[in-house]
Amino acid sequence: MSLTELFLIAVGLSMDAFAVSICKGLSMQKMNRKNALVIGLYFGGFQGIMPFLGYLLGSRFQDAIASYDHWIAFILLAVIGGNMIKESMDKELENLDSSVAFKDMVILAIATSIDALAVGVTFAFLKVQIVPAVCFIGVITFFLSVVGVKVGTIFGSRYKSKAEFVGGFILLLIGAKILVEHLFF
Repeated sequence: MSLTELFLIAVGLSMDAFAVSICKGLSMQKMNRKNALVIGLYFGGFQGIMPFLGYLLGSRFQDAIASYDHWIAFILLAVIGGNMIKESMDKELENLDSSVAFKDMVILAIATSIDALAVGVTFAFLKVQIVPAVCFIGVITFFLSVVGVKVGTIFGSRYKSKAEFVGGFILLLIGAKILVEHLFF
């Protein structure tokens, strides 16, 4: 997997966290740097941990399903991307507050990183070097989450759905690329 592909996956995965960070920023009267960093650490940390856990899980079953792993990778990325696109069309505004309490942030961090668990399974099938990959994903998500809080305090909710749509579309394209490469090359 190239660095460009990994970057696109990292951006695609981080779009849920970015969108929730925008909502967190919406609930703040003004930018709170400490809270933005805490939000970034939660989202970036979980976004890095979850693909690692998925990788460990996928590694256990890699030999048993090697002949159709490209289909699994495609289906997982297509479902995740499709769900993100579907959520981007939902006009209901998420009701979040600016709290960075442990319980609230852990729930949000898990909810926004479940898709990263599935991508980690895909990484096992593709034999990705997992430690650099999850560190890269975590850093990208941290950065975009902090930016999301800032965007939320400035621009409001109009970019939330666009971020989710772009992230979902990126994951769909990468899934299709994996499938095409394994079927035709």
